[in-house]
Amino acid sequence: MQKTDNVRPIIIKRKKVVSGGGHHGGAWKVAYADFVTAMMAFFLMLWLLGSADDEQRKGIADYFAPTLSFQSRSSGADGVLGGESMSEETSVTDDTASRNQMEGEDTLLEELAETFQAMSGQSAQYEQAMQHVNIKLTDEGLVVEIFDLPESHLFDPRSAQANPVLVLVLDVLRDVFGMVTNPVAINAHSAAFPSVVLENPVWTLTVERAQTVRELLTNGGLAEARMHRVTGHADRSLALATNAMDVRNNRLEIILLRTTRS
Repeated sequence: MQKTDNVRPIIIKRKKVVSGGGHHGGAWKVAYADFVTAMMAFFLMLWLLGSADDEQRKGIADYFAPTLSFQSRSSGADGVLGGESMSEETSVTDDTASRNQMEGEDTLLEELAETFQAMSGQSAQYEQAMQHVNIKLTDEGLVVEIFDLPESHLFDPRSAQANPVLVLVLDVLRDVFGMVTNPVAINAHSAAFPSVVLENPVWTLTVERAQTVRELLTNGGLAEARMHRVTGHADRSLALATNAMDVRNNRLEIILLRTTRS
């Protein structure tokens, strides 16, 4: 066939496809490297926390704890405060400081309890007297409970006259309490008396016994100013509720009060 001049030439365009996306590209490698770095830092942090003791972890937590300060402003109104509101600035870290202070006082009170037990074991007489004593640490402070035993009473059964065993325990207790300056509270409790008694003496008896303990402590050298309260509870708080007249309910609670409160 003869070639004519009016036939247009056929042009074929071929597009070159460059594969730069999907898994054939290199962008995923950057993201993967960031992920691996983050995971390595995460596991390194876990390893460091695992190797730190409680005190170190607490220090790290305190370092990153936010410190926020709050302050109240004047309301601008007339009144008792003359338009000025009570202003108080507190910090979140104050809670941490208070907690640390309480823990420090716990340690001190526990050491005093151990000292009391060590001093009371100096002789057989002291050890026998310690059978009347129970010591516990509470939110209020160090509670030294002194109670009657069936064969040995702290007071004359019908009066506030202290027996030698109580005087001995208080002598040791006064020496231990003299090592600190915390305030002291005295609570006296009584067993119930038979209902046939014409005049129930429990209120008068516990008040007088609490006062006797106060006098024995202060006369021996404990500062009167440290006495925070002296209370007679009658038979309203029984140690053995199943038997209200049990001698175990005749007891004293001498409390070395905390100077810090939660």
